[in-house]
Amino acid sequence: MSTWILLRGLTRESRHWGDFPERLQHECATTQVLALDLPGNGSLNDQQSPTLVAEMAQSCRSQLGERRIVPPYFVVAMSLGAMVAVDWATRYPDEIAGCVLINTSLRPFSPFYHRLKPRNYLPLIDLLLRKRDAEYRERTVLHLTSRHAVAPEKLAELAGYARQSPVSSGNALRQLLAAARYAAPAAGPPTPLLILSSAEDRLVDPRCSRRLAARWPSAFAEHPTAGHDLPLDDAAWVARQVGRWAQTLAR
Repeated sequence: MSTWILLRGLTRESRHWGDFPERLQHECATTQVLALDLPGNGSLNDQQSPTLVAEMAQSCRSQLGERRIVPPYFVVAMSLGAMVAVDWATRYPDEIAGCVLINTSLRPFSPFYHRLKPRNYLPLIDLLLRKRDAEYRERTVLHLTSRHAVAPEKLAELAGYARQSPVSSGNALRQLLAAARYAAPAAGPPTPLLILSSAEDRLVDPRCSRRLAARWPSAFAEHPTAGHDLPLDDAAWVARQVGRWAQTLAR
C-alpha cells in the first residue's frame, strides 16, 4: 500500500487540506494518506519553526519514524511545503517515490518579485506584525490565496483553527526566512515529479511553476481559474491530476 504525505505552506496546517485527503484516497485507491504539520504550525504550534528548510524536512522524517510509517513515500506539497519536499527528495531519494509540487517558487529559477508578488508585501507585513483577530486574519489570507468566494461557515471554521492553534508572529517570520533563503538544486531531485500551478495565483507568479517544469523533468498541469490555494479552490481537480499521474507511474 502506498503512503502519501501531505505538506502545507506558510503558517498553514494539516486541517487546511479540507476533504482533499479523502478525494486523493479515492483517486489513488488503497493508499494511506497522512497530513503532517511543519514545526510551528497546527499540532506543532508550540515548537519553534526552523529557519532552514532542511530542518523542516528532518522534522517530517522524525514524525514518520515516531509513527513507524516506513518509506518510500509519495509527497503532495504546496508552497513552502513543496520546498520541504524538494529538499527531502534531494537528500534522501530512496525515501521518496514521487513528489507533487503545488504553486511553489524556488530560487534560483525565479526572481524574488515573482516568488512573492510585491503587492502582497504590505498585507503580509500587517498580518505578521500587528495583532488582528482570527477572522480578520483568515479573511485577508483567503483574499490573497483564493479566487473563489468562501462561505461564512468556512471562514468561521478556518478562524477556529487559528484560535485553537495560533501561529506566532515569530514563527511566521522564521518560516518566511526559511523560504527566502532556500536554494533548490539545479538538476532537481532524482524522483518523478508532477508540478501543478494556478493561472490566477495572486500570491506567487505562476511563471515560477512554469519555469520549474521547463527546467526539471516533470509532468505539468495548470488550473485556469484557481488561486494560490489550489486544493481549497478545486480539490477535485488536484486529486484527479494526482491520480492520473500516479497511474502513469504504476505502468
